[in-house]
Amino acid sequence: MGKLQAKSLGAPEEVRPFQGDRGQVELVALESGPVGLGTFEPGWKWSEHVKPIAGTDSCQVRHLGYVVSGRMKVVMDDGSEGEVGPGDVCDIPPGHDAWTVGDEACVMVDFGGLRGYAVGS
Repeated sequence: MGKLQAKSLGAPEEVRPFQGDRGQVELVALESGPVGLGTFEPGWKWSEHVKPIAGTDSCQVRHLGYVVSGRMKVVMDDGSEGEVGPGDVCDIPPGHDAWTVGDEACVMVDFGGLRGYAVGS
């Protein structure tokens, strides 16, 4: 049987900054995997601010998230696209680009898929 775990995103165990000072993801580690609070500043785009770190053509991480504030546009490798905003939950499969929409930072809690996100290969 597993054990109860509770950690605060206000006291992250790891911080992974994005290139260009466009935000970061703050992580806590649980037995089930990392949980992160991502702050994507206005002007952030995965293909500009994370791709150089990841070394892949598109984001190859699956995200299961909850948007706290701001908006994000997601375009899949197959051309399908969508936008998420405050109060939305999302399941974003591997193979996408994404960027912040508007002048407000997009803040998202990510409950899955952060193993290896914004980490050099």
